[in-house]
Amino acid sequence: MNHEQQKPVVGFTCGDLNGIGLELILKSLADSRITETCVPVIFASNKSVNFYRKVVPDANFSYQSVKDFTRLNPKQINVFNCWEEEVQITPGQLNEVGGKYAWQSLQQGVQSLKEGHIHALVTAPIHKKNIQSEAFNYSGHTPYLKAVFEVEDVAMIMTAENMRVALLTEHVPVNDIAKFVTKENIVAKLKIVHASLQRDFGIDKPKIAVLGLNPHAGDEGLIGNEEETIIKPAIREAKQHNMLVFGPYSADAFFARGHYEKFDAVLAMYHDQGLIPFKSLAVGEGVNYTAGLPVVRTSPDHGTAFDIAGKGKADHLSFLEATYKAIDILHKRLAYDDMRSNPLRKMSNMIVANAQDEVIREDAE
Repeated sequence: MNHEQQKPVVGFTCGDLNGIGLELILKSLADSRITETCVPVIFASNKSVNFYRKVVPDANFSYQSVKDFTRLNPKQINVFNCWEEEVQITPGQLNEVGGKYAWQSLQQGVQSLKEGHIHALVTAPIHKKNIQSEAFNYSGHTPYLKAVFEVEDVAMIMTAENMRVALLTEHVPVNDIAKFVTKENIVAKLKIVHASLQRDFGIDKPKIAVLGLNPHAGDEGLIGNEEETIIKPAIREAKQHNMLVFGPYSADAFFARGHYEKFDAVLAMYHDQGLIPFKSLAVGEGVNYTAGLPVVRTSPDHGTAFDIAGKGKADHLSFLEATYKAIDILHKRLAYDDMRSNPLRKMSNMIVANAQDEVIREDAE
């Protein structure tokens, strides 16, 4: 995508076919603002889309069926047919069908992203066990994308209006967490988060908080020594790389007292340490963003919700926010890369910003 092509092509994977994925997509795309800001491509099939259109009566938009990306309609919703056969959809049921076609949708969406046919991918929820096969042997979207794009590491960042929480470890059993808490892993994750905050979120000098692993951040070694021997040295090294990193903080007090509001992001040591406060305290709709990839991928911050699938009850606002966040990140990346490649433009923008600040000061006086 360049400055002349302001409407990016955004792909949507359907997730588990018996979950709420397609319902979320249809409800989100019923918002006319979507086609004004991007070119949507649903990776599913006409028949599966039509099945869920009956569940979402308000999704009365027209769409175009495509098998060739050169024929995308920039003013309309496009359905890229990933399969042609009849599929028995049974909303709310966990079965082989749901996982099989979730994989076909994801595989086509990621391949299209890798080949540059689409500019960003928004993934609907999968059932992590149901999608398992010889081709997909991963604990979720994030490790799969890391493998496909052959990057050394990625970071899961949960983002909302008032906070961003990144995870050192993701879907790891609790009794295995400590062995992944190493100085090298923490520094590597901080580098990814720091770079993403600059390029993807437009924050020039981001401040990052790091949580401790143990209760009370170890109480100076009385309750575990990982903070003293691993986390503090990692923070010191990160500072040597010109990162504004602080901690380690005791997780309970850090969130309870609102300290997260003073930082641009928080690095939690494990899944529940970060996601429980995020889902409890986040303002607005939460979005899951995969930092560290050469491409843009977002998703809503919830699962397949089989209990309400096919009933028209699914709340699509997190999915809609994930779509807008993907578009926003694309534009921020474009601006950041343009600034990096054109120092004169950066200097010009700084001069303009300084001039605007001066005008504001004069008006205030």
